Amino acid sequence: MNNLFIALLTLGVFVSACGKKSEKTETTTSNVEYYGDTIQEEGAITTAALMDLMKDKDSAEVKITTTIREVCQKKGCWMDVELTANELMTVRFKDYGFFVPKDAAGKTAVLDGIIRKEIETVEWLRHKAEDAGKSKEEIEAITQPDTTFTFEARGVIIKPAKP
Repeated sequence: MNNLFIALLTLGVFVSACGKKSEKTETTTSNVEYYGDTIQEEGAITTAALMDLMKDKDSAEVKITTTIREVCQKKGCWMDVELTANELMTVRFKDYGFFVPKDAAGKTAVLDGIIRKEIETVEWLRHKAEDAGKSKEEIEAITQPDTTFTFEARGVIIKPAKP
């Protein structure tokens, strides 16, 4: 009886370990990471389509695909993503409930959440510059608020950089 118990226990450990290994391999193979709410890529629009959508709006619930340009280097609590070749949008995470990797710049992101046209205060812009590791001179040079689009993400998918 004792040998049967040991055999079943050993089999259980082996099956459990095998299941975990295949799960890890799948994640490594795809190189896709999920943060916040689990979202799907389907239905995401381009930033060009987003800009058309926002011509007559101050806010909208959307899912977009874009490129990450910069991430908070203190803890990954915000990121800047491309809207156009010359315009960035700051992304924050719903209820400060999750962060993204600090080395995500250059990767592709799918964001699901709410875009808003907002005025970013001098205080916030300086805080963001400090988090990004800007020099004291660069931080002090920020003296005016900025009207821009911001995004509150419920969920984020991060994929490898486009080749």
